[in-house]
Amino acid sequence: MTDSARRRYKFRDYLNRRVLIMLALGFSSGLPFNLVGNTLGYWLRDEHTALAAIGFISWVGIAYSLKFLWAPFLDRTRVPLLGALGQRRGWILLTQLLVGSGLIAMAILGTAHGLTVLGTVALVVAFSASTQDIAIDAWRIESSQNRDDLGLLTSAYTMGFRTALLGTEAIILPVAQRIGWNAAYMVYGVLIAVGIIACLWAAEPTEAGEVTEKKRVDAPLSSARGIFDAIAGPFIAFFKAHGTNALLMLLAISLFQLPNFVSGPMYNPMYVDMGLTKDMVGAVRGSFGIVGVFLGVAAGGYLSLKLGYMRALLLGGLLQAIGIAAFALLTFAGPNVTLFTLVMVVDDFAISVAGVTLVAYMSSLTSLGYTATQYALLSSTYAWAGKILKGFSGAAVESLSSHFGLIPAYALFFIGCGVLGVPALLLFWLLARREPAS
Repeated sequence: MTDSARRRYKFRDYLNRRVLIMLALGFSSGLPFNLVGNTLGYWLRDEHTALAAIGFISWVGIAYSLKFLWAPFLDRTRVPLLGALGQRRGWILLTQLLVGSGLIAMAILGTAHGLTVLGTVALVVAFSASTQDIAIDAWRIESSQNRDDLGLLTSAYTMGFRTALLGTEAIILPVAQRIGWNAAYMVYGVLIAVGIIACLWAAEPTEAGEVTEKKRVDAPLSSARGIFDAIAGPFIAFFKAHGTNALLMLLAISLFQLPNFVSGPMYNPMYVDMGLTKDMVGAVRGSFGIVGVFLGVAAGGYLSLKLGYMRALLLGGLLQAIGIAAFALLTFAGPNVTLFTLVMVVDDFAISVAGVTLVAYMSSLTSLGYTATQYALLSSTYAWAGKILKGFSGAAVESLSSHFGLIPAYALFFIGCGVLGVPALLLFWLLARREPAS
C-alpha cells in the first residue's frame, strides 16, 4: 500500500454513510458491555455488595468468550422474518431488540429480587450482546473494500464502541446519582435505538452474501457436509492460512488484553472506597476521557497503517500496561481531581490505541465466507482468559487488603494488572520476527 493511496481519505470520508453507520453500530455493540460488567459492579458496590460477589457476578461476561461456539450458525443461517433484511442485518436487529429488552428488565428488577435473578438477566443480555458483536463484526469486515477501508471502518467502530463505554461507565454515574440506578439502566436500555436505526439504514454486504448463499446451496446445514463446513470449515481455513504461527497468534491474542479485563471490575469499587463522587468521576470521564478516546482511536488507526499490525500492537500493548498500572498513583494522592483527570486521559488513550490495533490485526486474519466464525474465534480468544480471571479480582483485592490495608491493596492490584501485559508483548515480538511486516 503506497503512501499516496493512504492519503486518499479526507475529512469528508469520515462522514460517509458506511462510516456513520459503523460508528452507530459500534455504539450499539459497546452499550451493554459495561452495563453487565464494570458499571454493574458500581451499582452493586453502591448497595454494599461484597467485592468477592462483584467479582464473581462479572463472570456473566464469559458469554463474550464463548461466542465462537454459536458463530457458525450466524455464518450459515438467516433469522426468520427479520432475515428479509439480509443475513447480517437480520441477526443484528434481533440481538439489538434482545439487548434493549434485557437492559430494561434489569432496570425493572434491580437488586430487590436478589443477585441471582439480576445476574441471570445480565447473563441473557451478555449472550445477546455477544451475538450482536458477531454479526456487527462480520458486517464491518465484509463491507470493507480494501485494507485502508477496513482501517477506516475499524476506527469508526472503535470510536462508537469506546464512546458507549464512556457513556455507560462515566456519564451514567451522575445520571444514577440523580434518578437512581434502576431508572438509569432504563434510559440506557432505550439508547439501543441508536443501533437499531443504523441497522435499518445499513446495506447488506453483497459479495459476502453471494459467498454464504452459495455455501447454503452447495452444503446446507441439513446435510452432514454442511454441518461439518459450518463448524469445522472456519477453523480448518484459519489454520491452513496461518500454518505454524496460528497457535502462537491465538495465544498472543488471548493474553493481550488481560490487564484491561482483570482490572475492570475494581475501578468503580475503588472510586467508591476512595470517596470519589459519581459527579466527579462522570464529569472527568465524560469530558477529558472522551478526548483521550478520540486521540487514542486516531493514533491506533494511524499506527496500524504506518507501522504495520505487529509493531502497532507492541506499542499499543505497552501503552495499555502503563495506563492501567498508573491507577496505583491515585491511591497515594486520594481524591485529587487533577491527578484523576491525568490518569483517566492516559488510560483512555492507551486502551483505545491497544483496542484499535488489536481489532485491525484480528480483522486482517479472516477469510470471506467464514468471517463471523473466524472473527468470533479471535475475539473470543482475546476475551476468554481475562473474563475468567476477572472473576477473582475482588477476592485478590480483599486478600491483599488483609495484609496491606484496602487502599494500598488497590495500588498493588493495578500494578500487577499492568505486569500481566508483558507475556503478550513478548509473544507478539516473537511473531513479528517470524512473519513479514503487514
